[in-house]
Formats: sequence, structure tokens, C-alpha cells
Amino acid sequence: MCAANSRDVILDSINDGVFTVDDRWRITSFNRAAERITGVKREQALGKPCCEVFRASICETACALRETLKTGRPIVNRAIYILDARGNRVPIGISTAVFRDAEGNVLGGVETFRDLSLVEDLRKEIEAGYSFGDIVGRSRAMRQVFELVPRIAESGSSVMIEGASGTGKELFARAIHNLSRRRKKRFVAVNCAALPDTLLESELFGYKAGAFTDARKDKPGRFALADGGTLFLDEIGDVSPAMQARLLRVLQERMYEPLGGVEPVETDVRLIAATNKDLAALVEKGTFREDLFYRIHVIRLKLPALRDRREDIPLLAEHFIAKFNRLQVKDIAGLSDEVLARLMEHDYPGNVRELENIIEHAFVLCRGALIEPAHLPPQLRGATAEQSPNLAGMTLQAMERLLIADALRRNDGNRAAAARQLGINPSTLFRKIKSLGIGKI
Repeated sequence: MCAANSRDVILDSINDGVFTVDDRWRITSFNRAAERITGVKREQALGKPCCEVFRASICETACALRETLKTGRPIVNRAIYILDARGNRVPIGISTAVFRDAEGNVLGGVETFRDLSLVEDLRKEIEAGYSFGDIVGRSRAMRQVFELVPRIAESGSSVMIEGASGTGKELFARAIHNLSRRRKKRFVAVNCAALPDTLLESELFGYKAGAFTDARKDKPGRFALADGGTLFLDEIGDVSPAMQARLLRVLQERMYEPLGGVEPVETDVRLIAATNKDLAALVEKGTFREDLFYRIHVIRLKLPALRDRREDIPLLAEHFIAKFNRLQVKDIAGLSDEVLARLMEHDYPGNVRELENIIEHAFVLCRGALIEPAHLPPQLRGATAEQSPNLAGMTLQAMERLLIADALRRNDGNRAAAARQLGINPSTLFRKIKSLGIGKI
């Protein structure tokens, strides 16, 4: 085996992309991983200037290989973007070195690079950089909410988001922030139910050094961190009367005092509160202050439970399947018909969060192309055909509309195929689509 062939075999066994260039910046070797990441075949890359193949964000002004060849110093794990053969923007991490012959003469440069697409997806998940487009739903109930969000974002007023646990209250709060004039400042979230009063007070308002034992230096509170931005108070219905009084004063005067402080501090935050409780009922009972209720209840956004928008379940399931395919590096195609039927029947006390957990559970067990009943959690896996479906709250007309919409979606809008699946005549399906007001799928 000649030296060149031997070198190619070694390079092709490496998981990272590797290429070399001569002193005229023309590619002299290009391994299989480089082909996979860039979408460019080796035969197309060899002999071409590297900037034509990679179209990287640094090619024109800050070429890493040029820098290495000029200084002799390698570059390790610099993050950049390239455009692949399909025009997609791909994040990669590059390392460079000088390429020398046996006598130490410089022949050119060598660069290795790693696809960071998965890392980028994980980073986005961790940072939770939500935008309006991350909220999934096509049902009428969700479309009505979507229409309100941009107008709410523009207003700058305090917002109360109401909805059961798992309906995505923080997602909507972030969407309102991201669409508002405050989007360049911070979004700060606090779960009021997770902290006792003493800790919640220091979390919200901060403290001065010496305010209590072990307070050796000043600590800014969440109001300070969110200054100029948005403060999201989740589960505000669990706040004690004493803390309610303190919050009311801050909202009225736009000032607060850190624990142990003597000088008031001005604050400029937009408040978004959320609750899974009926605050109006708590006001009637006397456990929630009426004056605070009206301060935070300027704009009300009510989020529907998942059982009230069942037509969104297939769409949400597809969304979570795509998400976990990226994060777990799998290639699961979707749900079996039986699994979809069981998901449609479930009542979802945990709402969208529960559906996401169900899909994640299935990903752990699934080794094939489709999620089957055996991959579902026990409470769904044990369902049998003899059991009556749990479709509480749905009328017969709503269920008929849902089944027709699902059949159309599964068949990419093909009405003839959908009619065959439903076991009805295409003309009957057409009449039902018209009478039920089902839009284009």
C-alpha cells in the first residue's frame, strides 16, 4: 500500500473532519468525516481553495489556518460557522496546525473540525432561549392566545397568566418578554411556591452585608437583576399575606429596600405573574389581597388545558419527537396508530409537560422506527381495547372534527386517502369538512 493510500485510510478512520492544504491554500486531502459534515464529496473538494469548500464565517477576514501558518502557533477548538453543500449554517469547532514533511519543511496546513450542531441544540435547551415560535399549537383555543401575545407584549402593562400546571406559563411569559421593548434586558423567573417567606424576600429584594449571619457581602435580588427587563413571578397565589403587602408597595412606589438596607432602591421592571389557582376565589376568601390582585391583573391571559385542545396532541408529539431525536441522536420516525389513539384518549392532568415526559419515556425504551404501546409509561401501556376512552369534556361533534383533522394530517391533506382510513365516502368527508369548519391541513 502506498503512503498516500495509507494516510487516507488513517484519516478516514477519524471521527472528526480533517483536511490539509498546500502553500497555495488548495485542499490536498479530505477525509470521510469532512464529507459528512460539509456535504461535499472528496473528489469535488480536492484541488479547490479551502474557502470555496467551507464558506466559513472567518474565511475572508480571520482565517485560522492563515494565522497558524503565519505565527507557527496552533489554534485549538475555535468555534465558527460554515455553510454546507445545501446552504445550511453549521456550527463547528476547529483546530489547526502546520503541516511539515519528514525534514521539518512547511508543506501547508492541517485543520480538524467537529460538528457542534448537537452541542448548539443542547445549549439552546439549557439557556431556554424561548421565542414565540417555540410554542406549538394549531387549535382554535391556541390561535386565540397567539393573537393576543404580540399585543400584550407591546403594551408594557402587568400581566397575569392563568393556567394549570404544565400548560407552559413560563414559555408564554418569555415569549411576551422576547417580543417586547424590554427584550434586550434580562428575563428573570422566580417560583414563589418553592421558597418560604424569609428566603423569598431575600431572593426578590436582595440583602446588604451584615443583614443576618453569614451575609458577608451585598447580594442583589431578582428585582435588581431584572432592572429594565421582565420579572416573572410563578405561582403567585402561594405568596403569604405579608409578602403580598411588600409586593404591593413595590408595584405602587416602584421602589424597595434590600434586607438590612436603609436607602430605598428604584426599580424598573415589567411584572408578569402566573398562577394555577383561581385568584378571584382567593380574594373572595380573603387569602389574597384585592388591591394586589388588581395591580397584577391588568391584562389576563388564560391558557387552555391540553384536554381542551386535543387536536394539538399529534402536533405536539411530532415536536417532542423531533426534539428528542436531536438531543439523543436517534432517528425515531413517529408514533404507531395505536399509540396515537392512546395519547388522544388520555386526560393529561400534567398537560403539555406530561405529554413531553411520555415521549421522553418512550425514547428510552424504543429501539425501532416507531413508538409502540410497549414503550409508553405503565398507566398508558396497560390500556386495553375493552376500556372506554377517557374523552371527558368532548362533544361528539368535537371528537368527529378531531378524528377527521388527524386523518387529514396523517395523509398530508389527501382527502381520498383520509376517507379510506376513516371508512367513509369521499363526498361524505367533504360535507363533514365543510360543516365542521375544518381548515386546510
